[in-house]
Amino acid sequence: MIFLDVLLLSVGLAIDACVVSAGAGASGRSSGGRATFRLGFHFGLFQFFMPILGWYAGATVSGATAGFDHWIAFGILGVVGGRMIHAGLKAEENTGTGDPSKGWSLIMLSIATSIDALAVGFSLAMLEVDIWFPAVVIGIVTAGMSVAGLKLGARLGSRFGNRMEIVGGVILVLVGAHIVFEHLTA
Repeated sequence: MIFLDVLLLSVGLAIDACVVSAGAGASGRSSGGRATFRLGFHFGLFQFFMPILGWYAGATVSGATAGFDHWIAFGILGVVGGRMIHAGLKAEENTGTGDPSKGWSLIMLSIATSIDALAVGFSLAMLEVDIWFPAVVIGIVTAGMSVAGLKLGARLGSRFGNRMEIVGGVILVLVGAHIVFEHLTA
């Protein structure tokens, strides 16, 4: 994978964490330096580790799928991206009352926003891509976008949250299509 693919993949994966952070900022329930650090650190850390876990799972079966692995990657990215687009089109609002940057809420949000990264790691193993560089970039981009989302959410409210999730889903689908295109033209 070229750097641009890794960067686009990272942005696509980080969108949901950014949206959750923006929602937390817009709600006013997570404010200040500590909340900012907790959200950025945890979302980035989970987005770093999940592709690695998925990669190790995918690496165990990659030899058996070498002829159609690019279609598997496209399918996984398409489903994940489609889910993100679908979720972005649904106008659901979070009406919780606790601080999402603390305790079990933070852990559950970190897991929920990084499940997609697990699937991406699995896909990268199918494509025999070394996982370490993409995982680091995914983690850093997610941490940065989470912090930015929290700050932006505090200023703008949740007005654009669902639209950003749609953009993230479209990016993932396009990365999957690019992978198939690369394999078909090689």
